[in-house]
Amino acid sequence: MQRLYRKRIVLGVGGGIAAYKSAELVRRLLDQGAEVRVVMTRGGAEFITPLTMQALSGHPVHLDLLDPAAEAAMGHIELAKWADLVLIAPATADLIARLAQGLANDLLTTLVLATDATVALAPAMNQAMWRDPATQANLHLLQSRDMKVFGPAAGSQACGDIGLGRMLEATELAQCAADCFQRQSLTGKHVVITAGPTQENIDPVRYITNHSSGKMGFALAEAAVEAGARVTLISGPVHLPTPDRVQRIDVVSARDMLAACEAATPCDVFIASAAVADYRPEVVAPQKLKKDPTNGDGLLLQMVRNPDILATIATRPDRPFSVGFAAETEHLLDYAARKLKDKNLDLIVANDVANPSIGFNSEENAVSLIDRGLNTTVFTQTSKGKIARQIVSFIAQRLDQV
Repeated sequence: MQRLYRKRIVLGVGGGIAAYKSAELVRRLLDQGAEVRVVMTRGGAEFITPLTMQALSGHPVHLDLLDPAAEAAMGHIELAKWADLVLIAPATADLIARLAQGLANDLLTTLVLATDATVALAPAMNQAMWRDPATQANLHLLQSRDMKVFGPAAGSQACGDIGLGRMLEATELAQCAADCFQRQSLTGKHVVITAGPTQENIDPVRYITNHSSGKMGFALAEAAVEAGARVTLISGPVHLPTPDRVQRIDVVSARDMLAACEAATPCDVFIASAAVADYRPEVVAPQKLKKDPTNGDGLLLQMVRNPDILATIATRPDRPFSVGFAAETEHLLDYAARKLKDKNLDLIVANDVANPSIGFNSEENAVSLIDRGLNTTVFTQTSKGKIARQIVSFIAQRLDQV
């Protein structure tokens, strides 16, 4: 399992001989699923080249505090906000001392001051430097500020001495980095979510659609990411920003959405919150339909059934844990229970869209969850974001029981 999946790690490389281990550390972090950006001190760049670290991380290495090109891309403040963890390896005695003083005289120390992320140090220095009271006092001060210290290990050193001061090996540091994050309920799971309406063309100008805003589906995507999942969000036409760390696929029609869902599977969880059109015009006019004076005031459209996306995914041989939505205006629980059975679902979320305070385009929702045993769990009215987190937590609990 990739315990660091989509975690954002800034790797700071100080000026010590142990910098050669930092190259291997990048690979081990990537193996655990992390996204890695490298910041090097000038001393670190003397021991291992920025080009090496760029090739391994797949991203430009950040070196200078006052670099116009870097600031135009991901400047130090953006980098500080981007990080989930700042891991400094090697952390030399000099770098530790500057951090303890709160200096901001290079890019790495400035970034540490600017970030709200966890900061961890992997000390690497001569054994006498490690034992020096000044170094120990600096470390105790940094630990009192909630910085983490990984290591050091004991053994032979580049100078020929033997003792504490060796930087931990890359595999050990990657494990320590993973331990900084609590294992989340959907860590390592792939969740596919549909959201919003679909549009079915009548002619090049007109189409059939519904009032779905996509807000519930987008909130579910955010909640699934918070729970550690890899999320694919397949959305009909909506005007919502893509949640952070979510792969978004935009579609228009029901058939487009089905194709995108089939391409995104297999997955672990499929949540169909989109309001998909049940029917589409049998024939789409190639040109805009004009009023027909011989046809009175009417227009007759022959409609045909759209494919059932949820039923198609839920009956696959490699079916995921399948969750449907029942947006109803009457007989809410009865209709939802019937849909659960007919579509072979594990769970269905029923909500009353006739209630304007929790219907389409509202900021809040209230839902009832029905499982295969027809047991009902009610989540009372609150924000769609909170409802989404409750639903995702409920799904994670059921996955643990499968």
